[in-house]
Amino acid sequence: MITFKPKQVTKKLLTAIGERARDVLEKRYGLGNDNETFTLEAIGQTYGITRERVRQIENYGISTIQKSAAYTEHAELLAELQEAIRLLGGGVVAENVLLESLTKDESTRNHLYFLLVVGDAFYKGKENPLYHHRWFTEKKVADVVEKALKNVHGTLNRDDLVSESEILTRFRNELIEIAEKHDDETLKRWLLISKQIAKNPLGDWGPSDSPNVRVKGIRDYAYLAVKRHGSPMHFKEVSKAIQDLFDHKAHVATTHNELIKDERFVLVGRGLYALTEWGYTAGVVKDVLREILETEGPLSREELIEKVRKERYVKDNTIIVNLQDANLFKRLSNGQYTLTD
Repeated sequence: MITFKPKQVTKKLLTAIGERARDVLEKRYGLGNDNETFTLEAIGQTYGITRERVRQIENYGISTIQKSAAYTEHAELLAELQEAIRLLGGGVVAENVLLESLTKDESTRNHLYFLLVVGDAFYKGKENPLYHHRWFTEKKVADVVEKALKNVHGTLNRDDLVSESEILTRFRNELIEIAEKHDDETLKRWLLISKQIAKNPLGDWGPSDSPNVRVKGIRDYAYLAVKRHGSPMHFKEVSKAIQDLFDHKAHVATTHNELIKDERFVLVGRGLYALTEWGYTAGVVKDVLREILETEGPLSREELIEKVRKERYVKDNTIIVNLQDANLFKRLSNGQYTLTD
């Protein structure tokens, strides 16, 4: 994407300033042989000066470079970097995405970052609670993208998970006038600017602070596995799915214990778990029978069997046996069942 070697360019640019200013910039941006970056305080201690004085030297060095012949000589190369930002993000791109796209070498990234700081065509949006560090050359585009990202987050409930195509559709609807000018790949890179929206290991999107996105343990992996499966699973199947989908070791017993303790799951059969969000009622078969009769009134045995089977993976005879509990249920003269008064 760029044809020049960043280290060679920064070396040329640094010749435009004095030794101390050059040393300060090399330390601040990790341009030395060891690639180590230093704080203002650390550099100040080296020279016996205040951090504010170091900042002044840093700003002076950058300003001097921008006015130098070396800067003018390499203007075309900086224009290449500007074009890279346009190609990657239509004029705005997350800092880590930009640097990782241009080089895999960590030390070279330090030099690229320095060129972004020095180049007068580049502007940095600093990290805040809503967005990661990002660079832009088009302020209007950056403003539209950031507002759209905030609005997309507003369409998501905390536990929502949506497909990539759905999140892109919502994003396009918010981008309005600039949406048609950019392809899906650009929009995906823009999504990475947001701190509020993120993608989970299975490629679904949601709020970044949701356990369905920021997966931390067996419970969260189990939730994603069962949700991906789309129907109740035995805890042994869940354990295997976690290992297959996420390459994360999940002992069967541990998985079972986590499913029992998590309110996102409901036991619907012998060792079978469904997601509570699918509408299953918690409790044993008697609890399900009681809730159905409380809600709908007297029902025949066949009607009760049909409704319970939608809630539990049990045999008909198990339902019939539970109906015989005279402390909870009674059979009416017309053959229907109701709750005991």
